[in-house]
Amino acid sequence: MNDMSPEERLAKLKALEEWLDWQLNATRARRRTVEAEVERNRKAAQRAWQEQRWKLEPARDRRTVLHRGGCGIWKGETGFLERQEVLLALEDDSLKVEMCGVCNPEPGLRG
Repeated sequence: MNDMSPEERLAKLKALEEWLDWQLNATRARRRTVEAEVERNRKAAQRAWQEQRWKLEPARDRRTVLHRGGCGIWKGETGFLERQEVLLALEDDSLKVEMCGVCNPEPGLRG
């Protein structure tokens, strides 16, 4: 019992299609925004985790350099150390550990 002509039905279907297309594009844009936010949060959490740790740059000129986990001077992305591990390394005279002059890792070891 459709009292619309085929032309009217076609016009309504085209309007519906355009609206659904707009809605799909808006949903995809929102999804991209949320994905970017999730990635920013992941990176921020990773940076915070690194900042609570230290890393040892392998010996150069017979000296090992201690860095904060987030120090950009040495890009070592693995081997992050907990405070207790760093304290043990500092006690080891064979390592000859010196502090990085840029990131100043020593204050975080006190306490």
